[in-house]
Amino acid sequence: MVHANDRIEVLLDAAAIQERVRALGERIEADYRGKALTVLGVLKGSVFFLADLLRHVQIPLRLDFLRASSYGNKTVSSGIVQLSAVEGAFEGRHVLIVDDILDSGRTLHTIRREIERLSPASVKTCVLVDKKVERAVELEADYRAFEIPNVFIVGYGLDYAEHYRNLPYIAVLSPGGAES
Repeated sequence: MVHANDRIEVLLDAAAIQERVRALGERIEADYRGKALTVLGVLKGSVFFLADLLRHVQIPLRLDFLRASSYGNKTVSSGIVQLSAVEGAFEGRHVLIVDDILDSGRTLHTIRREIERLSPASVKTCVLVDKKVERAVELEADYRAFEIPNVFIVGYGLDYAEHYRNLPYIAVLSPGGAES
């Protein structure tokens, strides 16, 4: 599962992730009970987190997806956020954007701005991991499962050049030249 020259060190094990995601899902359920909720998952990184999170949100909701990217095959953001077209009816609904990681803030800021143009009742953000780094834009997540230092991580949906998403834990990666 690990490429020959890459080194990984487990940062958050599978049990810790599942326990925190359960608690976060229950909090979101309580906060949105009785409200018209649309959950907008950011592809591809949020898929594992989103699926597990929504198993713990036992209220009616709509689910939509959006593709966003700014990394490509690098360990640092390019600074340019590319979004797929935002589709769906968001007017008057409470929108929760779910993403894998908050670091520079550019991706979530760009998505939030696009959704706000569609006249929702509210827009909040939820991330698996909040990386404590200086943000390129001012943004804090409304919900976060974990806060981590400035390290490059993979697993549980997070990738390096499309590798390692399927790890059941989150690990710090020291790439040695993963092939795509």
